[in-house]
Amino acid sequence: MDILLVIAFGLAGGFLGGLVGVGGGILFVPALAIFLDEPQIRAEATSLLAIVIVASAGAWRQRGYGNVRLRDGAMIGVLSIIGVAVGVAVSNEVSERALEIGFAVLALVISGQLVARAARSTDR
Repeated sequence: MDILLVIAFGLAGGFLGGLVGVGGGILFVPALAIFLDEPQIRAEATSLLAIVIVASAGAWRQRGYGNVRLRDGAMIGVLSIIGVAVGVAVSNEVSERALEIGFAVLALVISGQLVARAARSTDR
């Protein structure tokens, strides 16, 4: 693995995480899969670990600004444990191609929703 690319992706993911609340899945998974030639499942698993670190640092800093809703975040996090357990089991049973296509479709749907939301907010 090219250490300079890993450093660049880590810095970029941290910046995006702090700026807009994303970075892990949106940047790390494609970066690991496309640029560092990791299999999709390994890219996703590695991203999950990286997200813990990025999210912890970002939440800590945002809490200092009074922007973190602790109860909501804790509830979402605890309930997500069930979803992540099921998701990990499924991801290990389906083909890598299915994971790649699923990730791409999800990214496109989210992108479309964000574009539509931004377009609506400029119409006001």
